[in-house]
This record gives sequence, C-alpha cells and structure tokens, in this order.
Amino acid sequence: MIVIFVDNIENFVDFLETKRIMDEIFYEFKEVKRQTDLSSEVEIEIILHFLSKIEESYLTLYETKLTISKSSNSDSNEKVIVELKKLFETQGIKLVKGKIREIFLSYST
Repeated sequence: MIVIFVDNIENFVDFLETKRIMDEIFYEFKEVKRQTDLSSEVEIEIILHFLSKIEESYLTLYETKLTISKSSNSDSNEKVIVELKKLFETQGIKLVKGKIREIFLSYST
C-alpha cells in the first residue's frame, strides 16, 4: 500500500473526485497537545482518508488533515463534520467516523 499525505485540502478534493474507488471518506479526531499554552483553547485535527488504486494494482491511501481551534467545552469540531457531510453528500460521498490503516501480510513456504 502506498500512503499519500496531501497538505492542501483543495488538492485532496481534486484527487477524491478522480481517484477514489469507494463512496466513503473516513475521518478521525486527534487533539494536538501544546505544552506551553495555558489558555482554554485547544487544537483539534480532523484527519480525512480515502482509498484509491494506481494502475489497477497498487492500493493507495490518500490522507489530509484540517486543524481547528476551539475552546475546551465547544463542539465546533462536530459542526465542521456536519458541514463536511453536507458538502460530500452532494457528490454522493458518505463521511464515516473511522480509520484506514495499512496492514502488510507476507506468506512464505
């Protein structure tokens, strides 16, 4: 499996339109730890993944992330997900909470 991290969300969407092999995008939340900041603001990364194939033989994982700042008791990350779901549903794509991880298996005799 090849993993491609796309820095720019617009490029991620371009790849999504032309390369995806399924109608689901998976997302997960990750809190960014900042040791030096004592404010009540936290940063949350929303990581998006989808699968594609290169030349019909190489499975490829495309990944990007959005970083949002929010107060510790805010639900703004859920609001972002609701807006993303609306955006992707217009293209027939379902946003699913979950992860895609690569697994390598080898077999020898």
